[in-house]
Amino acid sequence: MTAPMSDIAAAGRVYNAVDDLLDRNLRAGRGDKPAFVDPDRSLTYSGLAAETRRFANVLASLGLSREDRVAMIMLDTVDWPVVFLGAIRAGIVPIPLNTLLAADQYAYMLDDSRAKVLVVSDALLPVVAPVLPGIASLRHVLVAGGEAKAPHRGLTAELAAASDVFETVPTHPDETCFWLYSSGSTGAPKGTRHVHTSLMATAKLYGQAILGIREDDVGFSAAKLFFAYGLGNSLSFPMSVGATAVLNPGRPTPAAVFAMLETHRPTIFFGVPTLFAAMLHDRDHATHAGSPRLRICASAGEALPEHIGEAWAKRFGADILDGVGSTEMLHIFLSNAPGSIVYGTSGTAVPGYELKLLDESGREVDDGEIGELFVRGPSAADGYWNQREKSRATFRGEWTKTGDKYIRDKTGRHTYCGRADDMFKVSGIWVSPFEIEAALASHPDVLEAAVVSHPDEEGLLKPKAFVVLKDGAAVDALEQRLKDHVKASIGMWKYPRWIEVVDGLPKTATGKIQRFKLREEG
Repeated sequence: MTAPMSDIAAAGRVYNAVDDLLDRNLRAGRGDKPAFVDPDRSLTYSGLAAETRRFANVLASLGLSREDRVAMIMLDTVDWPVVFLGAIRAGIVPIPLNTLLAADQYAYMLDDSRAKVLVVSDALLPVVAPVLPGIASLRHVLVAGGEAKAPHRGLTAELAAASDVFETVPTHPDETCFWLYSSGSTGAPKGTRHVHTSLMATAKLYGQAILGIREDDVGFSAAKLFFAYGLGNSLSFPMSVGATAVLNPGRPTPAAVFAMLETHRPTIFFGVPTLFAAMLHDRDHATHAGSPRLRICASAGEALPEHIGEAWAKRFGADILDGVGSTEMLHIFLSNAPGSIVYGTSGTAVPGYELKLLDESGREVDDGEIGELFVRGPSAADGYWNQREKSRATFRGEWTKTGDKYIRDKTGRHTYCGRADDMFKVSGIWVSPFEIEAALASHPDVLEAAVVSHPDEEGLLKPKAFVVLKDGAAVDALEQRLKDHVKASIGMWKYPRWIEVVDGLPKTATGKIQRFKLREEG
């Protein structure tokens, strides 16, 4: 057996993330341990290693070489880590794409990335198929699951025909490892380039040091692998310690998630605030006890309202660690921690990361003042693909601009105020949409809420709320009751001047409320 790359990397020249995440588990004797489990099958660590070597050979047979790119539009099954890690093993750059997009959005990303190969789940092929002939860079399409029809090839058949002998490419620690496209909530999605060392950096700093993930854990993430939060939850974190990840290719509805918790009995559950709230209020599972082995949960995507965290911990006996991460930083860098949880706050800096809050003039604000959050740490992206101006605006030397507004207390604990784009002033004072949303959502008739600025008859900005009601909510004098509730909860002047009841709120695939759409609707 060749020397592990993690040892060779001591010289600072050679490091391939697959050696550190996957092959190291074989050297530690975990080859027979389940690495990934989906509803149809599972793969051990040794089986996964063999499949990734086969996929590396498949890419080579298709004419791809180091630094070429392969796009992924794949549901969360065991094929996902095979493709992602197999590409990395070959020094080829995988680009996971959101599985919930429309054809024109896929066309943009495939053309922008210049991917030479696309691996797409059989169920998703009809969505993207109409635009594939127009992608000049695309040479081959591999279909995962089902049977592929010419000119496409079947992933299963290609893997079965490939050799499982492959020498891992000796990539550089700072070499581009994979891309993730941003959600594109404020314009065209940006291809965010991450280097080989970033996956293990997040696994050690948050997954191990904060979450406390260990070899005997079974993790389940409702958040999907195609974006940064889910990638850490279901891939880099469990693989960093030889744990097992449960994958769900379907939609993470409350019913589906309760079924996964009951069937697989995970010890760690990763969700988003919207899902935690929906599960708590799901009438069909009002007495469901969740997983009897559940010991900790994590939340990201949006700030977790205090009442949801407290209600979840009381019912299921497991705390939720609310944290903040981003595509640009790959995973969570600001978080609550076991034994140090204050619901309604985002916690403190994850050790290994540094934070600062700046005002509009670039001055560091004092404790108790609102400022825009900047972060410095080892998992920062290498920049955006072909978007120099936006790269310069976001990546400022060692610091990354998050676009989030926060307030910090004297203990270093941060409380979310809102996206910089969503903040507005009323009578010259900053208003946090999230604070008003949390107050509204704490009312017994409200399931969730979103708040935006709206001009009054004088053209001055005031809060306007959009609320989704719980089933059976009383509607008599609802607007006044909600206004009075907000006044009593957070202050007389912060109440929403207008309240509109809606069936649902517009959200990104990661669960973030798209307030700009609500502003456009007026």
